[in-house]
Amino acid sequence: MIKRVLGKTDMNVSVVGFGGIPIQGLSFAEAEKVLLHAVDKGINFFDSARGYTDSEKKMGRALASRRAQIYLATKALSRDGKGMSGELEASLRNLKTDMIDLYQLHAVGSKKQLERILGPGGAYEMLSRARREGKIRWIGITGHSRDILLEAARSGLFDTVQLPFNPIETEWADAVLPAAKEVGLGTIGMKPVAGGALRNAPQAIRYALNRGIDVSIPGMDATAQVDENARAGESLDPLSEAELESLRKEKALWGDKFCRRCGYCLPCPQGLNIPFLLLIEGYYSRYELRDWALARLQGLDKSYADCAECGECLEKCPYHLPIPELMKKARDLVV
Repeated sequence: MIKRVLGKTDMNVSVVGFGGIPIQGLSFAEAEKVLLHAVDKGINFFDSARGYTDSEKKMGRALASRRAQIYLATKALSRDGKGMSGELEASLRNLKTDMIDLYQLHAVGSKKQLERILGPGGAYEMLSRARREGKIRWIGITGHSRDILLEAARSGLFDTVQLPFNPIETEWADAVLPAAKEVGLGTIGMKPVAGGALRNAPQAIRYALNRGIDVSIPGMDATAQVDENARAGESLDPLSEAELESLRKEKALWGDKFCRRCGYCLPCPQGLNIPFLLLIEGYYSRYELRDWALARLQGLDKSYADCAECGECLEKCPYHLPIPELMKKARDLVV
């Protein structure tokens, strides 16, 4: 596995890291098997979040014996110092460590939030104190807003920036990534396969790693996925023209109204697994995998017709997707 120094930090990270969302669906034993296999394959950067239910606890249990070999990153949504202090202490307990390598301000999406974080008594002030106390080493920021992350990068206050980057979502290369590089921020690419929209994961990961992303963090919940994704970090040769053309065709299929499966829309009041339902529709309509899609639908308790169009998901989706509209379209299409 190729390694890179993550921006101005001293972390020599594997270019393929481990995103901690999918292990929420595994048992502790299953998660431990996948996580330890990732370490054995050369992955040394593990990213979780306070909001990922038991993801931190699973990482803590599995990786405590390998702590010297890895870097731990996590993140929290608190904007004030008091709230962030509690989040950090919970992360330290869950991850079974007395020091977290990278603690990130999670999903910062508005100027008001950024100002609260950076203001007196804000979360940044608290994390700076925690760094002096040796509880964390570096401070990062994550988000889905280009304007906010550009402002954060130019502030010079952060050590890393985490953002979605894949062959479909390339707009970050226009200003945010150059600004990050200019001030020495490490760049962490989440959603490298666009939430499952792209079928060739190693190809998509290599794409990101050749375009300004230091470490790409695909989510994984099976050892086979670890093997596949880890291969992308063994060689960073630029993609061939044939590979690029394949990705361009996939991008054209999806357009801009597609679910990245971030899960921020959940829980749905009606019990719908919104990200999975929208992924099924995408594979049904764009890749014409109709038998596969219908078989998956049969295994679900709730489907598109159960959407009550309450609009709660609209307020939570960081991509501002018209989810009720997409659910209605899928209900009429997937038959």
